[in-house]
Amino acid sequence: MTTIDATHDPTLESWVASANAADTDFPLQNLPFGRFRRADDSDWCIGVAVGDQVLDLRQAGLVDGADMNRLMRLAAEPRKALRHAISEGLREGSAMRSRFEPALVAQSEVEMGVPCDVRDYTDFYVGIHHATAVGKLFRPDNPLLPNYKHVPIGYHGRASTINASGHDFRRPAGQLMPPGATQPELKACERLDYELELGIFIGRPNPQGVPIPMEQAEEHVFGIALFNDWSARDIQSWEYQPLGPFLSKNFASTVSPWIVTTEALAPFRRAFERPAGDPQPLPYLDSEANRAQGAIDIGLEAWLQTPAMRAAGHAGDCIARSNYAQVAYWTMAQLVAHHTVNGCSLGAGDLLGSGTLSGPGPGQCGSLLEATQGGKQALTLSNGEQRTFLQDGDAIILKGYCSRDGLRRIGFGECRATVLPYSS
Repeated sequence: MTTIDATHDPTLESWVASANAADTDFPLQNLPFGRFRRADDSDWCIGVAVGDQVLDLRQAGLVDGADMNRLMRLAAEPRKALRHAISEGLREGSAMRSRFEPALVAQSEVEMGVPCDVRDYTDFYVGIHHATAVGKLFRPDNPLLPNYKHVPIGYHGRASTINASGHDFRRPAGQLMPPGATQPELKACERLDYELELGIFIGRPNPQGVPIPMEQAEEHVFGIALFNDWSARDIQSWEYQPLGPFLSKNFASTVSPWIVTTEALAPFRRAFERPAGDPQPLPYLDSEANRAQGAIDIGLEAWLQTPAMRAAGHAGDCIARSNYAQVAYWTMAQLVAHHTVNGCSLGAGDLLGSGTLSGPGPGQCGSLLEATQGGKQALTLSNGEQRTFLQDGDAIILKGYCSRDGLRRIGFGECRATVLPYSS
């Protein structure tokens, strides 16, 4: 587990004025990593967000290349040293200002990409309220399957269709079995959904055949981003048995462009506790450190903006709020330990999706499947429009932030994409 140090000092201010604003996602205490490129350059650069600016790490003399996956492999001490060097150079009164200032570029003037090369992607199912709510739609008397509280459930996803925030996607098609029909048909998805998730990025790899123990699991995590695992619910209901999701999930996923590092998240740790009476995890999924501070307070929001809202200059409605620490049944350390216990190797840039992070109450549903009871109860928006599932032109915007009394609020930026019409 990472520790709190001088880079987390809430009194620190930057000579980058926008980083000192109370409402910024990217104060000096955050320093998330991403990849960007300028309008006149086709090459990606490694950047760190500070206020409304991006610091080009190579131009600032802090890295010697543009390979984010290589940077993510850094061991704990070099990573800590890099964070301190960036923090010290951006602080008010820093002697490094003359070297760093020419390496700044406005975020509004660059294109952000997927924050690293994602080699592999596994989606988990750690949101127990989501798992319970969805289970009730299909198994009212037995919503959670017997293995849920013993093993982190996951499936292998598709890395090639993970897009950066701001990259829109077309409505998918697949085999559907219409109600009352005896034969399936190929047609465009009619029950398109979003999923409010976090993406956990692996930094340090492990060799094949060498499991990562719980005590070392977080040493292999670089950081966390927002993640939307778009879902075609009608395709999913026809195809998911017996092997799970396929075309219903692999057509598009959206990730926010900034990875908030585990170092930045250190002040927002809290104890991880199982509900009273629940089975305790097997020893390979348990550790003293995980029990003491395995949970992370991350507030999450999902916003829906319809085409009519966009035309009227309306930012959209917040349709879901939840908190990672309050709804996740498994921690990121447990996901890493379980993923590798059979000898599976993880590589730098591998992405682990959390699964939908819904809360237990109204307004906390991280998918429309839950919010509309499988499409039976339409969601009424502030402008009078209604939705059961997403329509063409709808945009989903995910937001995330960490806040606690006495600390600077840190954010994750936006994870945004718009549904485009199906094209055959």
